[in-house]
Amino acid sequence: MASPPGPSHPLSVFRHRDFRFYQLARLCAVLAVQIESVAIGWQVYEMTGSALALGYTGLAQFVPFFTFALIGGQVADRVDRRAILVVCQAVMLLCSLLLLAFSLGHIQDVRFVYGVLMLFGTARAFYAPAGSALTPRLVPAEDLTRAVAINSTSWQVATIAGPAVGGLLYGWAGAEGAYIGSASLCALSVLWTVSLKVRTGRASSSAFSVASVLAGFRFLRRQRVLLGSITLDLFAVLFGGAVALLPIYARDVLHTGPWGMGLLRSAPALGAAAVAVVLASRPLGRRAGWKMFISVGIFGVATLAFGLSRWLPLSVVALAVAGAADMVSVVVRGTLEMVATPDEMRGRVGAVNMMCVGASNELGEFRAGAFAEHLGPVAAVVSGALGTLVVVALWATAFPELRRVDELEQAAREPLPGEEPPAAASAH
Repeated sequence: MASPPGPSHPLSVFRHRDFRFYQLARLCAVLAVQIESVAIGWQVYEMTGSALALGYTGLAQFVPFFTFALIGGQVADRVDRRAILVVCQAVMLLCSLLLLAFSLGHIQDVRFVYGVLMLFGTARAFYAPAGSALTPRLVPAEDLTRAVAINSTSWQVATIAGPAVGGLLYGWAGAEGAYIGSASLCALSVLWTVSLKVRTGRASSSAFSVASVLAGFRFLRRQRVLLGSITLDLFAVLFGGAVALLPIYARDVLHTGPWGMGLLRSAPALGAAAVAVVLASRPLGRRAGWKMFISVGIFGVATLAFGLSRWLPLSVVALAVAGAADMVSVVVRGTLEMVATPDEMRGRVGAVNMMCVGASNELGEFRAGAFAEHLGPVAAVVSGALGTLVVVALWATAFPELRRVDELEQAAREPLPGEEPPAAASAH
């Protein structure tokens, strides 16, 4: 029998039972969402033929997420985080079942889909900060960097497999087959989360108030390295995101079907997963701040290549490179957030981070859809990629503290450049 991995092995973090169970639950949840996303995108475009309608699928998720994310962060610091995840995953299961009913009932009003996506966005507003804040409670501090990389790896694995499975299910059994698969995975996610033994209890003793809800913003304003890394990702993906337009590219530009769209959706995650596996075993090393800026620049160039491509293999490679580059930024940002934020603030700081991620993804989908409606899909993607490159140049100038970040492991032990010591920075 093989001996278990030693403490320095990249997979040693799996020796912690609750971390293993959490990864299984998270894997099922992300797979479900990715399968569902492929089905929704293809179904909405088949029904409407409108790029703007695809953009509205992002907007329908963003509005409730933006509205409730700060409250979700406050709740994550005051209520057991495991319980929050169970409730939110149950709501996601309900969303899958509602979409299944929509398809089985042959309902032609796309506003029903938007309504379900708003419910999903509300659940995600509470799920995201609770999930982000739970990870440091599942592993000891010395395993945290590896846990962040494993989190990213499992997410990317699900994001690779999910769209491919979603495209195959849609092509084989229609939208109904995809929604049944999504609902089944959501149910498994609930069961794995219920199995967790960890209880976080109440992390923050501050009273529920507007000031307490906004404490995450105040904390980030003082922590300029975190502020720079989060907002860099926000604006880079807001301009450079092209996910909403993949149904149009698959059908009208690259002339393929649902399987091709699934392949395009999987490509960024394939590149990201490869990088995440490397980073889990071989840390980023020196000059992490500069590497983050360079990686976001590569993301912009790869997105530009995708926008101009008319050949499916080249498009897949361009998206894979974009995903690989984005993963470097994800690991740097995620590690800085966890090591620089005290436990009683993690829910609220995580909520602000997730608001920015939601803005970059869902609001970026709306931007892409609106631009494509008036300028065409190619112009929408190319202009967004150029916008990403401008953002990189501006942020490299505006946030010299982020450029000066050296080793992430050292950042876990010392105050980040240009920031207050942790005791002074913790807001209540």
